[in-house]
Amino acid sequence: MPFKEYFDIPSDVTYLNTPGNGILPRQTKQWRAERERQFFDLNSTLRDQQADTINSVRAQLAEVFGAHVQQVFCTPNFSFGYNTLLDRLPKETKFLLLADDYPSLNYPVISRKFAYQTVDVSAQLEMNIRTAITQFKPDILALSIVQYISGIKVDLNFIQELKREFPGLLIIGDGTQLLGTEAFSFIESGFDAVGCSGYKWLLSGFGNGFLLLSEQFISFLIDTAGEIAPPKESMWAGKSLLQTFFEPGHQDTLSHGTLGQSLAFLHGLGFDRIEKHIAAIAQMAHQELANRKLLLPEVTARTVRSNLINIQVSPTHYPRLMEAGIKCFPRGSGIRIGIHLYNTVDDLHRLLQLIDRF
Repeated sequence: MPFKEYFDIPSDVTYLNTPGNGILPRQTKQWRAERERQFFDLNSTLRDQQADTINSVRAQLAEVFGAHVQQVFCTPNFSFGYNTLLDRLPKETKFLLLADDYPSLNYPVISRKFAYQTVDVSAQLEMNIRTAITQFKPDILALSIVQYISGIKVDLNFIQELKREFPGLLIIGDGTQLLGTEAFSFIESGFDAVGCSGYKWLLSGFGNGFLLLSEQFISFLIDTAGEIAPPKESMWAGKSLLQTFFEPGHQDTLSHGTLGQSLAFLHGLGFDRIEKHIAAIAQMAHQELANRKLLLPEVTARTVRSNLINIQVSPTHYPRLMEAGIKCFPRGSGIRIGIHLYNTVDDLHRLLQLIDRF
């Protein structure tokens, strides 16, 4: 069965806006409807199962993304987990950031007045990062794994090499534009922290996200916290110190349950199959757009590419694309699209035919 058959997508819609907001699988939507019905039934016990639900989703995240359960923290979104993490760091921490990276990643560092330096995102991104680390000697490198405007993806093998070369460097990645598109093992990745919101490629709607922390980062945060007595109240008896930081209150079980359902859906299909499907169409898209000279030159010059693509047609064409049922979004100097498992070669051809008319 084509992956598209698992989704409710009208025949007159070509949905290419997953970098902005992903589509929920049909079975996830059905689960949500039934969950809501049961939750508001006063004879139901769902209201009393908040902790069990979150722990279940935590276990799923650990399994799907190659982490230990104690390394997983459920958060409302990437920004909550990331901002909380920054607030636990010493004020003298030095950051290396990427220029024009996602505002939710760069601005919290800048607004807290941490010392920082930026690296230009070019075709030589990895070389730029290594040079800046050698010269600036940051404590933390923080970057989006896939850039939200250009679609430039950092070489994940480079991250592993970087961690071996600079073992004391803490590496933070925003995985929101990556996770859900390919197999990913946190423990093997080289990252010390990866945060993610579930509403894009994980197809889980708003209100859910997570943070994965390496044992090195966990130890650092505990040491930085100093002597703090654990909470005495019985309701918090099972919480770790870091859970009191990253999971301080009640979580929305519908939102996190939705994440759990979509994780089960994606994991059941198999990330190897999903990655192969996406890569085939994304490679075709890159080739067709390169033939038309509609790719950013820094993207054309790289061998590592993502399925998030900025097509270099004027953003003024955005309303015409939307009127034709092409769901996309203007970003930077062009129109941004994303290829996910529910996209097909026919979707690509429909987009290209319309662009060719321009």
